[in-house]
Amino acid sequence: MEFGEKLAAMAKKVRQDKSAVQTEEATKTSLIMPFIATVLGYDVFNLNEVVPEFIADVGLKKGEKIDYAILRDGQVQMLIECKKVGEPLSLENASQLFRYFHVTTARIACLTNGEEYRFYTDLDAPNKMDEKPFLVLDLSDIDDAIVPELSKLSKEVFDLESVISSAGELKYVSAIKRVIAAQRKEPTDDFVRVFTSRVYDGRITSKVSEQFSYLVTKSFSQYIGDQVNERLKAALGNQNFPQSADAELPTPEASTKLSPETTEDSGIETTLEEMEAYHIVRAIICSCIELQRIHSRDAKSYFSVLIDNSNRKPVCRLHFNGGTKYLGLLDEAKSETRIPLEQISDIYNHTDALREAATRYV
Repeated sequence: MEFGEKLAAMAKKVRQDKSAVQTEEATKTSLIMPFIATVLGYDVFNLNEVVPEFIADVGLKKGEKIDYAILRDGQVQMLIECKKVGEPLSLENASQLFRYFHVTTARIACLTNGEEYRFYTDLDAPNKMDEKPFLVLDLSDIDDAIVPELSKLSKEVFDLESVISSAGELKYVSAIKRVIAAQRKEPTDDFVRVFTSRVYDGRITSKVSEQFSYLVTKSFSQYIGDQVNERLKAALGNQNFPQSADAELPTPEASTKLSPETTEDSGIETTLEEMEAYHIVRAIICSCIELQRIHSRDAKSYFSVLIDNSNRKPVCRLHFNGGTKYLGLLDEAKSETRIPLEQISDIYNHTDALREAATRYV
C-alpha cells in the first residue's frame, strides 16, 4: 500500500472512531498508535523504535514524561505529545515538548489530538522548538501538497535532513495558504483596504469598505474562475466556457462525457458547469468514500452524483437547466431538499451534508 493510501485509510478510521473516543488514553490507543504504526511504519511494541512515557529529566522537573519518543539507531528523532481527540491544540498544551526538545537529540516534535498533527523543528533558534509548526496535517481535510514531506518521516524512507531543509519553505507556504483561504472566505478590513486603495480614488469610509468587502470577495472568486477557465480551454479545445470558481480540471472520463457523441442522440446536454459542480462534489466526498466509487449520471431534468453508479445510491442532484441553479440534497428516505446556488462554489457551504450523504454507502 502506498503512503497516500495508508494516510487515506487512517483518515477513514478517525472519522469512524472519533465519536466513541472519550479520553486522552483512548485517543492514544485507538488513533495515535495506529497512526505511528500504519502510516509512519514504526513498531509501537518495539522499545528500540517507539518508547511510550519517555522520561528525560529537565532541570528541577523530575520524572516528567512525554507520550512517545521515536528512535532510530538508539537516538531520539521525534517526540510526540498527545491530547484528547477534539481538544484544540495550542502552545499552552505543548510546554513539555518545549522543555524536552532541547535536552534530547530530537529535531522533530509533534503535537496531536489524533485528528490533527502539528510538526515542529528548530528553524528560528538551534535546539529550541519553534513556536509555529512547519507542517500541519488535518486528517479531516488532507492537503495533498504536504503528503510527500510527511512521508519523509516514515520509517521506510526516513530523511531528516531533507525534511529540515524544506521545513522553512513549507512552514511559510502552508501558513500563507491558510491566510489566503481565510481571507477569501471572510476578508479582513486591512485586506480589503489593500485592494480598495488601488482602484478607488475617494475617501475609504466604513460604508465604502463594506461595499468593497463584497467586491473583493467576488473578484477573488472570479479571478480563480478565470484561471480555471484558461486551463479548461487548453484541455478541451479552446472553447468559451461559463465562469465558475473552485472547479477542478475534468478527468479524461469527464471530458468525453461532454462530447457530441454522448449527448446528441439522447437529447441530454451535459454542460461544463454541471461537470465543474460534479468535480467539486467529488473533491468534497472523496475524503469519506473511495474515489473510484463516485460516478455521475445526467438526465434531462437533473444531473446526479451517485455511488457505485447506482440510482439507489444518490449523493445529490444538480438542477442547472433553469434560470436558478439548485443543489438537491437527499435525506435517508431519498426526500430531496433544493438549495439555490448563487455560484457553483457555494456547494462548498454544504460539505457536511454531502459527506453525510456519501457516508451512508461506506
